Amino acid sequence: MRVTEIWRSPVKSMGGETLLSAEVTEFGIAGDRGWSIYDHATGTTLTARRTPELLFASARFDADDLVIVLPDGSEFGADGSARLSAWLSRDVELRSTDEHNADTGGVYEVPLDAENDAKWVSWTGPGGAFHDSAKTRLSLVSTATLGNWDRRRFRTNVIVDAPGEDDFVGQRVSIGDLTLNVTKQVDRCVMVSRPQPGLDRDLQVLKTITAERATFLAVGCVIAEPGVIALGDEVRVQQ
Repeated sequence: MRVTEIWRSPVKSMGGETLLSAEVTEFGIAGDRGWSIYDHATGTTLTARRTPELLFASARFDADDLVIVLPDGSEFGADGSARLSAWLSRDVELRSTDEHNADTGGVYEVPLDAENDAKWVSWTGPGGAFHDSAKTRLSLVSTATLGNWDRRRFRTNVIVDAPGEDDFVGQRVSIGDLTLNVTKQVDRCVMVSRPQPGLDRDLQVLKTITAERATFLAVGCVIAEPGVIALGDEVRVQQ
């Protein structure tokens, strides 16, 4: 089993970028979910679950500088809170991990029913990066599990070329000089069905994952020993 793709999403719920290699810290791939959009009216961190427009924007790093691209093609950097507020028609703030998420994480929301958004639950995520769970600092899935689904729907960090990732849960694996503890299967929500550039709304994706995989797709990992990973690295289970 080898790494075929590495993905980083600099701003939570926006489109991300592919990498040839990546430094992985205790909080995951460096820069991954390092920024988020804070809604002043609700006190929550916006995600595509509640604000699906976010999926039509993207973010990347130009050297160490954050670059956000809106659907109209306009670009701006880390000082772009006013631009985001205008685009989303609400008072929001672009926040970085360094300034706002060192100890306590963002407040997130998810609907209880993918087809009926009337009821929502909220929780507070971990500090260090804008991840939903402290048990998932890096996610991994195989091309076999993805099948014909577009990988952008799932925002998974590492894609590998052979099946078997579900069997990693509870084990320690190595990629390059990185060591991971595989903690869980990743449960999926309505976000995987949301439209985004080149992809239509498709509730059948979530229905299939629910029926055939008990809502799970990909595995979540925490970082046992930070390191560097690259395309072509072998994924090895430690004995």
